[in-house]
Amino acid sequence: MSRELINRNADLKRLREDGYHVEVRASYLLLRSVPYVNAQRQVKRDGILVSSLNLAGDVTKQPDDHQVQFVGEHPCHKDGSLMTEIISGNNQNKLAEGLIASFSFSQKPQRGHYLDYYEKMATYAAILESHAAALEPGLSARVNRVEEADPVDNSPFHYIDTASGRADINSATAKLALPKTGIVGLGGTGAYVLDLVAKAPSQEIHLFDGDVFNTHNAFRAPGAPSIEQLREQPLKVDYFKSIYSRMHKGIVAHPVYIDDTNVHLLNGMSFVFLCLDVGEAKALIVKKLEEYGVPFIDVGMGLYMKDESIAGILRVTASTPTHRKHVHEKHRIPLGKAAENDEYDRNIQVADLNALNAALAVGKWKKLRGFYADSEKEHYSTYTIDCHLLTGDDNA
Repeated sequence: MSRELINRNADLKRLREDGYHVEVRASYLLLRSVPYVNAQRQVKRDGILVSSLNLAGDVTKQPDDHQVQFVGEHPCHKDGSLMTEIISGNNQNKLAEGLIASFSFSQKPQRGHYLDYYEKMATYAAILESHAAALEPGLSARVNRVEEADPVDNSPFHYIDTASGRADINSATAKLALPKTGIVGLGGTGAYVLDLVAKAPSQEIHLFDGDVFNTHNAFRAPGAPSIEQLREQPLKVDYFKSIYSRMHKGIVAHPVYIDDTNVHLLNGMSFVFLCLDVGEAKALIVKKLEEYGVPFIDVGMGLYMKDESIAGILRVTASTPTHRKHVHEKHRIPLGKAAENDEYDRNIQVADLNALNAALAVGKWKKLRGFYADSEKEHYSTYTIDCHLLTGDDNA
């Protein structure tokens, strides 16, 4: 990905061709081997300038800010005095594994913005290297490094996750990089779970559903299918794979309902979202996931008519290998028959509730992974519609 991106963009390619040691890593542009002076007036050659990347797909746009971050000691002038005029921040900021920035720089050009990444990175490199060159004439950040082949690109995405880079949360995002995430059931809530999980770096996302995508599904799912697509009646797993494979490389479709003949497909999953109706299949899946030692989250909605309006409760139940008793002792996952007066199966205009149920489930998943802070460690939560009440229970 790094080499391809550099070759595709004139500003990045120019940096490399001019001898700078450039790299794209975790949605950041790195300019390595930048010489600078430390407080002991020693010349250091291992400075790294780091900029977030503003991309349109795989094409660089004008940098959206004028700041960079710096990996190295406090940079100094040639006389050893601290270089404070460009430093806007001093903190240990973990950008990615093994990449910790100690300082942020701010040097706005006269026009107020940099034209491209060549101008931005070369400007900062020139500021630092000028003081190093005063002590060792001829020293430059243009090291003319012999280019090596890119390491294997393990990203599950077809393009770089610049959202994490812009927010400096790549190290937190890495906690979501599971080998295999499963979603059982691609009805309303399951489809929104997929929409959210597809933005996280799970290497593979396995979809399980044997049903076709019909017109009523279009009013519960993210996106907007055409009438031509609906006429084809594609399988749900194929329909959603065709959409999310544009972004994520690891979408795996299983056009089956899970039963005792194929439940083994869930063995080896890193995490599973259960988004299917109450019934024998769910009871079987819960039992087997517990046997397999797989953590999972089950979602559900119980809706009913109240004074010609829809009321009810949304539920999210988490179960992990170290915290499962609540599922059975408190009956936190309905495993019997669905309620006869449940309005959910009859009312299609509840996509907002599907999305909310999915967001609560994915939010809990991210808590379990350490992406979000989790002081309560609740494993059961509900949202009651009519009184706008969100509760949490079964704390680990």
